[in-house]
Amino acid sequence: MNRLLVTILFLGQLAMASTLDFIEVKGVKIPFIFEEEKRLPIVSVQIIFTGSGSIDEGKIGGLAKCTAKMLNEGSLKKGAVGFADALDARAIQLSATAGNETFVIELGTLKEEFDQGLSLLDEQLREPNFTSKSLDKVKTMTLSEISRKEADFDSVASDELKAVVFEGTPIAIPNIGTKKSIHKITLEDVRKFASSHLVLSNALIVIGGDISVDQAKQKVSTLLASLSAGKRGGERHYDPRTTPKESLLKRPNTEQAYLYFGSPFDMREGDLEYYKARVAMFILGTSGFGSRLMEEIRVKRGLAYSAYSRLSVAKTHTYFSGYLQTKLESQAEAKKTVVEVIDTFVRDGVTQNELDQARKFLLGSEPLRVETLSQRLGRTFSEYYQGKPLGYTLQELELIRGLTLDELNDFIKRHGEIRNLSYAIVTK
Repeated sequence: MNRLLVTILFLGQLAMASTLDFIEVKGVKIPFIFEEEKRLPIVSVQIIFTGSGSIDEGKIGGLAKCTAKMLNEGSLKKGAVGFADALDARAIQLSATAGNETFVIELGTLKEEFDQGLSLLDEQLREPNFTSKSLDKVKTMTLSEISRKEADFDSVASDELKAVVFEGTPIAIPNIGTKKSIHKITLEDVRKFASSHLVLSNALIVIGGDISVDQAKQKVSTLLASLSAGKRGGERHYDPRTTPKESLLKRPNTEQAYLYFGSPFDMREGDLEYYKARVAMFILGTSGFGSRLMEEIRVKRGLAYSAYSRLSVAKTHTYFSGYLQTKLESQAEAKKTVVEVIDTFVRDGVTQNELDQARKFLLGSEPLRVETLSQRLGRTFSEYYQGKPLGYTLQELELIRGLTLDELNDFIKRHGEIRNLSYAIVTK
């Protein structure tokens, strides 16, 4: 049955799949991911600048996100309000966002408004509304957001965990920055970041919808002509700490303890054993109800309403992490239980029933991951970005289908480094 499911998925994706090609602009070869989809008269395009996220902003925390917000202030010609009105009048969606590793500009329109959307985006790229007034507005909004996050103890604990696990690296600094770093950002900082990172050498195109591939290539190539060739950003990787450390943050107004934990995991993006990690992490804590952590912490001991863990594998960093909230008086017991669950998991591995249930879910839920155009485009981008061949996700399903209990438990035992837990705890 599982083999039949994978075969059906494979045939379905052959009939409707994203493809990878390249376009050349100003002598720069740019990856071009495309899928034609005529069921709805819409077109969406993403310009993804790799090596242009928060870890590439140098010593100015929050600069990448600040630059994205500045770009969302429209163009010099129309200003923030006039530009927003021009978008709303034609139901055009245009936004810029910055993550850890990438800076993304996304445009979504009805097919009939695509040319107008491209025209507005071109105007924005050529003359962004980089003014002192816009910067003051963005900085005020960002400082308010930081203040709100300070009252959200989940955010506080999550940020502190990264500060502990990746101490001394750019990963330790919150993407949004700090109040001190935001105050320091100047208009020149924003202009320099945009001019050095939003360049053709960092660009990757993801486009799909009711448009032919030839039309898409021609229109996008014209749009990108406003960008300079620039210099491609270098790849970097930051390792988490291997010696456990605990940070205790006391807040007098909390009624619960927020316990976040993390540890190293010896894996890099593109690792061919990642499928084993998917299954192992699903059993340990990713699956929610039924996972080891949830069963031991909530169901058996009633220490928390929920408990989760996950594995983050990216180009820049990899680590295992998890979290739970518990009563103040249960803080020590909850922490002890986390240690016990992870220690038992590494030492004894999983059962055949746990493997069977995990495999059943991961294979059975696969169609839900490729339902929409954006999901399929996103998957193709991920495979390319991770250095895997297109369609590798289907191969991974076959590997999961054939995974044996001995192979999985051997993998788990080889990753005992997840027992080197560091903590960030917000408590009274």
